[in-house]
Amino acid sequence: MNSSYFSKFLKIYGYDIVLGLIATFYVLAVPYTKVEESFNVQAMHDILYHRHHLDNYDHLEFPGVVPRTFIGALLVSLLASPIILVMSFLHLPKTYGLIAAHGTSLMNPCHSFWNSFASFLNSSSPLYVSVRLASGCITLSTLHFFRAQVRYKFGSQVEAFFVILTAFQFHLLFYCTRPLPNILALGIVNLAYGFWLKGDFYAALNCLIFSAVVFRCDMVLLLCPLGLVLLLNFSMSMTDQINFIVEGIEMLYWNGATVCLTVLVDSIMWKKLVWPEFEVLWFNSVLNRSSEWGVFNVSGEKFALRHLGSDQRKVFCVPSLFSLDTFLPLLGALLDRRVLPFLIPVFTFVLLYSKLPHKELRFIISSVPIFNLSAAVAASRIFMNRKKAFWKLLSIILIGFLLISLGCTAVTFMASYENYPSGYALKYLHQIGHLASNTEEQWVHIDPYSAMNGISRFCENDFPWRYSKEESIPLKEYQNRNITYLINEHLLVEGYKCLFSVDGFSRVRPQLRFPPFLLIKEPKVYVHGNIKNEDLMNKNWPGC
Repeated sequence: MNSSYFSKFLKIYGYDIVLGLIATFYVLAVPYTKVEESFNVQAMHDILYHRHHLDNYDHLEFPGVVPRTFIGALLVSLLASPIILVMSFLHLPKTYGLIAAHGTSLMNPCHSFWNSFASFLNSSSPLYVSVRLASGCITLSTLHFFRAQVRYKFGSQVEAFFVILTAFQFHLLFYCTRPLPNILALGIVNLAYGFWLKGDFYAALNCLIFSAVVFRCDMVLLLCPLGLVLLLNFSMSMTDQINFIVEGIEMLYWNGATVCLTVLVDSIMWKKLVWPEFEVLWFNSVLNRSSEWGVFNVSGEKFALRHLGSDQRKVFCVPSLFSLDTFLPLLGALLDRRVLPFLIPVFTFVLLYSKLPHKELRFIISSVPIFNLSAAVAASRIFMNRKKAFWKLLSIILIGFLLISLGCTAVTFMASYENYPSGYALKYLHQIGHLASNTEEQWVHIDPYSAMNGISRFCENDFPWRYSKEESIPLKEYQNRNITYLINEHLLVEGYKCLFSVDGFSRVRPQLRFPPFLLIKEPKVYVHGNIKNEDLMNKNWPGC
């Protein structure tokens, strides 16, 4: 009986366990966050710790360029709150031994990633990691729903290859736990894809409307092609089209209710009348100011289908790999007609996004599940016919593609591991920076670069530590401030001594031996101590 129950459990949730373990590994190995995630990370922290005391919330002091919604942060915080309550009951600090290993690595240049990771597992941060895992649970749960519809429509073998392709890629499982608006939208889009495969077109469109109104207004670029495909009779009969028009009225009500929800919640949190995604749309489209955050050429989108890591502007796999990335999805559409109606709107979404001035690869991560579905259909057909001569050649290409994909995943993961230097710098400072006089406050100033590359409210400790993120302070002004430590990107600061530095990822250099790629690191963040503090100057520091 128990064996039968266990087999049934594995049949239903086995793939989820595999994908979940990989995502959890990424969280434990790289728990820190970047500036793109800062709003939701700070919002989750404030919801969990400040609760109804809105005046203490970070976004009121650092509002950012445009407001973002709190709905995603509220949902993730709700799921993570039981762990937070237990940790609070046990009086554990917010960063209970977070990444101790990387701090000790500053003293030992011969450290390895695996030693660092093993030490981290022994002293992990349940509070910080819990919100990441809660976010990942939401995304992977919706991916489970989509995958179940893949199994019903295309068969269990296609489902298996879908999981294999997803597991061998880096970006989807790495990003699925990260509190980005794109990832929160991805969870809703996964539901839309699932309903689409199931034949419930109205539910699919309603999901896309919700994601566009609440999380990412650019989901309109996916909503419009999908709706157009349905109207052009790819998926609906004439009767269905008439019903679709009738249902459109109900969709307008749904749209209005969604707008009311986000306006109500976010107006309370922002203390002003606001619809966040409308302001984002106004800023990016009407004011046309999105290009202020950088531009990426049209061909850049080709890299999104597989292998780019957390810093998309720096980590590149060989561009010719795109020929392999397009090969499987296109082959899937040719081998199975059922795939084409799903592939066209998603491909159109990527094409439309490529025309926008500002774009990053995470913006089109919502296209990955459908591309993987089409690729899985092709891989399944190749596997079934692998004993035939022509298909045997394709099977060799498929295996080569998977190996290359795995290699790119390894490179981008190692680059990402070294891509959050300021988080490690603050953790190491907490470990060795305690002074003899613990009754006095120790002020740490965090410059904008450091705040964008690994430090969040979850990294802060209690008394005697105090933190400042005041911006636009001239370098010469620091010596006139009562600041104990500086964490910034400058090697020399007048009135301060450089205590230690933390290396970060710089670039990937190809080489003609194994491994074929070498990760180049260089000092990215420097921790300085006030020379007026005698206790601080009398301590032994690694130096810069």
